[in-house]
Amino acid sequence: MTAATRILIVDDHQLAREGLKAVLAGPDIEIVEMASTGEEAVEQVRRHQPEIVLMDIRLGAGIDGLEATRQIVALGLGTRVLMLTLHEMPAYVREALAAGAAGYILKDAAIAELKAAIAQVRAGQSAVSLDLVNAAMRAAPLPGREADLSRMLTGRERDVVALVAEGLTNKEIGRRLEISPATVKVHVERIIGKLGVADRTQAAVLITQMRREDG
Repeated sequence: MTAATRILIVDDHQLAREGLKAVLAGPDIEIVEMASTGEEAVEQVRRHQPEIVLMDIRLGAGIDGLEATRQIVALGLGTRVLMLTLHEMPAYVREALAAGAAGYILKDAAIAELKAAIAQVRAGQSAVSLDLVNAAMRAAPLPGREADLSRMLTGRERDVVALVAEGLTNKEIGRRLEISPATVKVHVERIIGKLGVADRTQAAVLITQMRREDG
């Protein structure tokens, strides 16, 4: 029997926290703790090491959900963050994925959709709709975020990640660049490591910014 998914809920509204706990807690999901601030969320992750954090972006006091996500990912405990928010702004989606979030879902989603996203994140996948990813790729960065990403990658790596952003598979990228799929895989793994993202989807979201910086 598969163990229940251990979850931390982070929201600055008590009613939202209690509501989520009421609809999610069950044989498959254990709510290990709840937090109302970003700082508290980071501390609770250290203490309880949940598998998944359901994180709101806008928190009433202290650091916001984006910064809390960065700090949680930096702990290196394997906890994955699923953003759960009212905010559909593409720049927020972009920044959440850049911060290391494994998914992004809106609060008006059906409970079944939220549970499916939780299952995807637990399985090591990204849980973000294609529409949100595409919007995020077109969005300008939030004010104050300056990352010279283009200098992190070689020319070949930029070629590869650009094709990843087009939705091509490793085999298709290999044919386009006349290299083997195994070589493409190595490039993708290096790109993910250099950019500090979790997977191909998050790397693809950042390619638009690289293109702008390349002029």
